[in-house]
Amino acid sequence: MNKYLVELLGTALLLYVILTTKNAVAIGAALAIVIIAGFKISGGHFNPAVTIAMVSAGKKSVNEVMPYILAQVSGA
Repeated sequence: MNKYLVELLGTALLLYVILTTKNAVAIGAALAIVIIAGFKISGGHFNPAVTIAMVSAGKKSVNEVMPYILAQVSGA
């Protein structure tokens, strides 16, 4: 359950930075921070496309796709 919460909060923070700053450097820094902070817990996806790519590569279970995507969309 913690990994889904991390995905939700990381996506929310990333989207907040995108919408408030509209600055590429700040967005890149925010993305790097959430990935570093959440990598060990959730894998640091924060994007449904990354989640699907990880499943396609065999690094995540197909059963985890929907909870990850729901957490990411909820965070956005």
